[in-house]
Amino acid sequence: MKKSAEERTIHITEFDLSRLEELLEKVNSEDSRDSKHLKELEDELLRAEVVEPQDIPADVITMNSQIRLKDLDSGEEPVYTLVFPSDARLEENRISILAPVGTALLGYRVGDTIKWKVPGGVRRLKVKKILYQPEAAGDFHL
Repeated sequence: MKKSAEERTIHITEFDLSRLEELLEKVNSEDSRDSKHLKELEDELLRAEVVEPQDIPADVITMNSQIRLKDLDSGEEPVYTLVFPSDARLEENRISILAPVGTALLGYRVGDTIKWKVPGGVRRLKVKKILYQPEAAGDFHL
């Protein structure tokens, strides 16, 4: 339940694209029960606009970005960092790109609302603020 491809362009650096493609290749070679959202991530990467790190807009969620979201149902405002699976730590709010919410976050901008299906219905999160984006901070190879 995300925006259609026509509505949303993913901006990604060549560095992140390469690392994500390697990750997907590895995960796809294993037997994965998460094939639906992995396919969504693959589809997003296929239509991604590859840009130089310094050309990523500062309001776009990229890998290793720390963002404040607003849960539109509960009103809570959690802070998450979008990371590669090896760096994921739920207790530290470090969400893997391979988790359904992680896949949903990539490429969204401040002000966007993210919707995705969960067992209890549909969850809605609004991107309130990007607290840290590696590219905007000049950290191009995290």
